Amino acid sequence: MQVDAVLVLFCVWLAGAAGKMAQSRGHKLETYKQSRSRRETRMDGGGGHKSGSPIYKRSPDMTKSPMTKSEQLLRIDDHDFTMRPAFGGPPIPVGVDVQVESLDTISEVDMDFTMTLYLRHYWKDERLSFPSTNNQSMTFDSRLVKKIWVPDMFFVHSKRSFIHDTTTDNVMLRVYPDGNVLYSLRVTVTAMCNMDLSRFPLDTQTCSLEIESYAYTDDDLMLHWKKGNESLNTDDRISLSQFLIQKFHTTAKLAFYSSTGWYNRLYIHFTLRRHIFFFLLQTYFPATLMVMLSWVSFWIDRRAVPARVPLGITTVLTMSTIITGVNASMPRVSYIKAVDIYLWVSFVFVFLSVIEYAAVNYLSTVQERKERKLRERLPCTCGIGNPDDMMIDPQITGYGSMDINTTGNYGMPENGGRQERMLAQVALNDPQITGQVKPSRGYVNIWIDTHAIDKYSRVVFPGAYILFNIIYWSIYS
Repeated sequence: MQVDAVLVLFCVWLAGAAGKMAQSRGHKLETYKQSRSRRETRMDGGGGHKSGSPIYKRSPDMTKSPMTKSEQLLRIDDHDFTMRPAFGGPPIPVGVDVQVESLDTISEVDMDFTMTLYLRHYWKDERLSFPSTNNQSMTFDSRLVKKIWVPDMFFVHSKRSFIHDTTTDNVMLRVYPDGNVLYSLRVTVTAMCNMDLSRFPLDTQTCSLEIESYAYTDDDLMLHWKKGNESLNTDDRISLSQFLIQKFHTTAKLAFYSSTGWYNRLYIHFTLRRHIFFFLLQTYFPATLMVMLSWVSFWIDRRAVPARVPLGITTVLTMSTIITGVNASMPRVSYIKAVDIYLWVSFVFVFLSVIEYAAVNYLSTVQERKERKLRERLPCTCGIGNPDDMMIDPQITGYGSMDINTTGNYGMPENGGRQERMLAQVALNDPQITGQVKPSRGYVNIWIDTHAIDKYSRVVFPGAYILFNIIYWSIYS
């Protein structure tokens, strides 16, 4: 009986414990549902909420950056900076000054130049004025430039340009309490330069960099140099390998476009004079040496064909190579340059030296052929007692002592050639020797001293080339 009573009490205790666990689970489920319902109510933003329940506001958009204190001081949001200052009134004056940092390249082939400079703008915008007790300006970087009005300058006839961005954008904006603004940026620009190469390489070139407003005519914006010609400053260390920079100066003019009107345009002019020493070494001296080398053939025996012909051809080909090399680095202009005149005249002198030898060789061949025919027509001169005496006697030969010396023996044996010519002359003048041959001075008529052509060329060619150089350098120097 006691055992049964213990079992009954244990069963009752298990039943009570199971009921408490079920009640606890139900309470937790109800609590979870209520909390979930409250979260959904907050997410709905208070829509359909009961009276007296709290209203939850949406969190602010963090993608929009708040205004900085400087922008609040300048009242950026209080004005429309898409319009120029004093819109509807007189044109706003914008002063400009330039600091030239470097002249990088001057290209004759592309007809352009590359320049790096600091471009500074000055104007007054009362919308940017701010209160200040010590009259101290505020300086900003490129982030504020995008939020205010700045002049829309561009480079006329530019091919490429960019603002430097290492390590950050090279842009500076300085605002003064009275509204005066300084806007500076560092720019590299490649612009067109129309060059006149008719005197190349003894030329002087003037190039210009032109600055202009893109959208605002002279009715809205008055562009001017801030301090006249003193607005342009250059670095004293600027130098170029091929040019000497003679001077920089500024001008200002009005430019007219038929579709939009008149615009203020600022000019930066700089004059360059080319260094001649490089071209003297690479072009003029080699060409002159080739011409002088062609004159060596005048002192070579006219019968030495293997010596004179290759010399002439070599100088001609070398001059052609020099001309080709110079023109390869130059633009294909339709006019003659100064260097072309010098090279082509030198080429003509070299070519004429080859022609001179061709003429000497041809005349020598013709002369030898006529002498051979004359000797075939002469009888045997064995009966002549002393040919030397006859040659010396002017009454028989018609030659004096000077004639013997001036006939020359170039290319002939020392005595045989001269005696042979004189015997032919004697034979033609003596009817007893010639028999049926008609007396004449035929030998004198057919003889041409081809050696004299070389002798004259030794003087004429150098003299003419020296005269050409005097005229050339007096004109182009």
